[in-house]
Amino acid sequence: MNIIICDDHKIVRDGLQQILMQLEDVANIIDVANGDELLLHLGSKVFDIVLLDISLPGRSGLEILQIVKQKWHSTNILILSMYPHEQYAIRALKLGASGYLTKDTASSELLIAVKKVSNGGKYISAALAENLALNLGSEKYKQKHDILSVREFEILIKLANGKSLQEIGVELFISNKTVSTYRSRIMNKMELTKNTDLARYCIENNLIY
Repeated sequence: MNIIICDDHKIVRDGLQQILMQLEDVANIIDVANGDELLLHLGSKVFDIVLLDISLPGRSGLEILQIVKQKWHSTNILILSMYPHEQYAIRALKLGASGYLTKDTASSELLIAVKKVSNGGKYISAALAENLALNLGSEKYKQKHDILSVREFEILIKLANGKSLQEIGVELFISNKTVSTYRSRIMNKMELTKNTDLARYCIENNLIY
């Protein structure tokens, strides 16, 4: 089994490697710190599974997920994120992820998930599965933020967390003007007028802490 880990924290990558080495059929594990490095490796070698974080420097994990599934449709991707909210999992699964786990998951469950996803299966936690089953088809999952693109959704969260246009531009390697343009699109699509409205919406829908 060839595995690649994409996370911007070295200590997390090292810890994941130690856990994954417990699998008997692991042949090789590579770790990278951002999405661009991940894309370079995927372009030159076939991996059985990608462990991908959502919060990355530059392009977010969701944006990288979308690119990977467009270029290498059969790639198995397991999202391993700090974000526990159902909305992130749903968006990731819609974009083609094979599974979604939070970083407080027990190592034993991570190994089970990796085995299943690497064989082409799907994996989500029991708690998330129950939540999705209870709310399937409800209006809770048919909300304004669902119409946003991956980049718009990412900027929505940053704005709701109180980050300035300049801070967002630096984090995403885009200009303040571009961030402002995205903000205008978000406001128009969601029929909102102020950043405080965005923050209130995200809090009410459990998109931010």
